[in-house]
Amino acid sequence: MKEISDIGLVGLAVMGENLVLNMESKGFHVSVFNRTVEKVDKFIAGRGAGKNIYGAHSLEDLIASLKRPRKVFLMVKAGQAVDDFIERLIPLLAPGDVIIDGGNTHFPDTARRTAYVESKGLLYIGTGVSGGEEGALKGPSMMPGGSPAAWPLVKPIFQGICAKVEDGSPCCDWVGENGAGHFVKMVHNGIEYGDIQLICECYQIMKDYLGMTNEEMHQTFAEWNKGDLDSYLIEITRDILAKKDEDGTYVLDYILDTAGQKGTGKWTAISALDQGVPLTLIGEAVFARCLSAQKEERVQASKVLTGPKGKKFTGDRAAFLEDLRRALFAAKVVSYAQGYTLMRAAAKEYGWNLNYGGIALMWRGGCIIRSVFLGKIKAAFDKNPGLQNLLLDDYFKDKLSEAQQSWREIVSQAVLGGIPVPTLASALEYYDGYRCDRLPANLLQAQRDYFGAHTYERTDRPRGEFFHTNWTGHGGDTVAGTYIA
Repeated sequence: MKEISDIGLVGLAVMGENLVLNMESKGFHVSVFNRTVEKVDKFIAGRGAGKNIYGAHSLEDLIASLKRPRKVFLMVKAGQAVDDFIERLIPLLAPGDVIIDGGNTHFPDTARRTAYVESKGLLYIGTGVSGGEEGALKGPSMMPGGSPAAWPLVKPIFQGICAKVEDGSPCCDWVGENGAGHFVKMVHNGIEYGDIQLICECYQIMKDYLGMTNEEMHQTFAEWNKGDLDSYLIEITRDILAKKDEDGTYVLDYILDTAGQKGTGKWTAISALDQGVPLTLIGEAVFARCLSAQKEERVQASKVLTGPKGKKFTGDRAAFLEDLRRALFAAKVVSYAQGYTLMRAAAKEYGWNLNYGGIALMWRGGCIIRSVFLGKIKAAFDKNPGLQNLLLDDYFKDKLSEAQQSWREIVSQAVLGGIPVPTLASALEYYDGYRCDRLPANLLQAQRDYFGAHTYERTDRPRGEFFHTNWTGHGGDTVAGTYIA
């Protein structure tokens, strides 16, 4: 078999097919393989007809068709399937060849696989690919990490097919070693969970409290998409609200209110707990999906649990909607601030040298959370690469100062109206907690010391010195170990 292709791709599901067509359209010759070989022939005869795409009927055939160093892109289901293909590929490849995993893989698995594949003399990349079906075809955001020596080999392809921002900069760059790329993609997905839930809470306020029609909400989101909130998720919400069935009824009104999830938001929340980072908004977004899944229980509870019901807004609706827009923007800032804090903690833990401004640039186009908002984040880290928290940047500090009265009004009105706003409220609570120079954790430490002799630090002594009080007069001097997250 003549070596003809620049890259091979395994896995012809929706994302895999579209990535192949994207690569071919950018001038790359691609070989494809699928475990169900019939899908290869169907693709070559269909969407791939007449294009520089070679259909392989075995992994051996695929590898034989690739130029050296060979690059094999796996777009298969995350988990055991990736490990299985790695084991099948290793005997077929030579030192310096590259295996790429483009699935939604948990970052510890990518770290493990990088070390394993490198031990066999090969190179490995785990890359986040965001943007869904359309992004894969027209230009996704890509977040590669793994073996640094592999990056120059795939850079022309990755940066050739990814989305570009206004000045032509690619929404793809090297993130870092081992699992760094998939970690950043995981945080991206966590922020996506938060953004989606925030928008859903605004929708429920508009629908249940303001009594707005789908068309009125469509117009509102269309207007919001022209300013600070200009983003992919606001854009698609605008379109969803206007979509009608053939009989003229709105599709949205007939969709059951139970949300699914694939686990990346949960991984983000668990990672935050492991790192001791308060990722409250994203955690609430994950739990909101869990609560939505309890549909039957909620229906029963709605018949027996009391609370405000059917309360409608009677004031200036235009002014209220402006408050709601500001509250949504402010809460979004908190979501990104928490996500970036988690990335900073992980970088320290795993020894990654993350380019935070560069990550914002990677998210500017192609991905689900793409928005004009991200340009301000890049500017913040360009100005101060050591920025501890986005809330401390002058631009975001001023924007939240302008928005916070509206934010408080919206959360208060929602609570009084019995409308659940877990992410809008938790974002505000984080903001208030973060700006509070004295929290009641002194009482918390006293309680821990009282029942468990866990010790505490004192305000009149240097940090790092720990003390214990015999609160009851019956305890001894033995103390427990101190744990700090």
